[in-house]
Amino acid sequence: MFRKSSLKFLEEFLNSPSPSGYEIAAAKVFKEYLSDCCRVTTDVMGNTIAALNEKAPMKVMLAGHYDEIGFQVIHIGEEGEIYFRNVGGIDKLNIPSSEVEILTEKGRIPGVIGKRPIHLLKPKERDIPPELSDMWIDIGAESGKEARKLVSVGDSIVIRANFKLLNANRFISKGTDDKIGAFVVAETMRELAKRKLNVAVYGVGTVQEEVGTRGAATSAFGIDPDVAFALDVGFTTDIPDIPKKLLGDLRLGAGPELTRNCDNNIVLGRILRKIAAAKKIPYQESAAHRATGGTDTATIQLTRSGVATALLSIPNRYMHSAVEMCDLRDAEAAVKLLTETIASFKGNESFIPMA
Repeated sequence: MFRKSSLKFLEEFLNSPSPSGYEIAAAKVFKEYLSDCCRVTTDVMGNTIAALNEKAPMKVMLAGHYDEIGFQVIHIGEEGEIYFRNVGGIDKLNIPSSEVEILTEKGRIPGVIGKRPIHLLKPKERDIPPELSDMWIDIGAESGKEARKLVSVGDSIVIRANFKLLNANRFISKGTDDKIGAFVVAETMRELAKRKLNVAVYGVGTVQEEVGTRGAATSAFGIDPDVAFALDVGFTTDIPDIPKKLLGDLRLGAGPELTRNCDNNIVLGRILRKIAAAKKIPYQESAAHRATGGTDTATIQLTRSGVATALLSIPNRYMHSAVEMCDLRDAEAAVKLLTETIASFKGNESFIPMA
């Protein structure tokens, strides 16, 4: 399994606040972790790019986004209540009573998301998920004047850090979508730094994926890769009421999901599966929950004249909620598969699909 320093990095990384557009804290952790083995830069968007063997003509890109779903302050009421909007897709059912942190210029302000108590709801209202406009954040302020001394309109908001190992393999945290993917990118770069490479490799922690894969668009344009692997999370179907007939049989601990849909280059997919078989690395087959889109993969694929792309997904339970669950064995298998695949490249491969 992973080194102690890797798990320390994972915990610090997951606990760092990084709502879309405000990923500075996560970028700092990512950059510091890779600076001793790679040349690392951060671009104007906030993407962090670690590079190895840059003079090689064939370029390989790894991408995992380290932004997380969050909120933003839009109004501060006279009683000190703070109204907010979502940044990225939020499951409204999981939001009430969540502990949050408001990221201000003066530091982090703790609070809790409130709504009317169930006792004061009309019977028909109790079965309807509340809208975000019917919730607020309570920071304990006694007035709007007091609240405005601490918080400003536009401040970003995240769920409070809550990383916890449940056992030797499984952990829970907010923001595993997709810091677990960026973690795999970082660990793969550290492994590749030990190898003799025939290709240039760029490991990117991308920003603003949750609001339109924006960081992937700019970083891929700048790198101009021949090949790219996107790391994200994928749905599991090993919990009640998730239909396998729609999503397939996908489980925690059984390996990363290798996707076959329009975003994935056929030749690159065959190489991944061949390496997995030869090295006895576990993986799971997935057709994804739609034919294209939803991750950085499609955006990178359409960069310039086109890129050979492949999506590897780390199985995730309770996606886009305040507490998600992943398994370290899936991340470990993804690192092994990526390391062995990239190390096998000669630098003259063709990824043009042929009959």
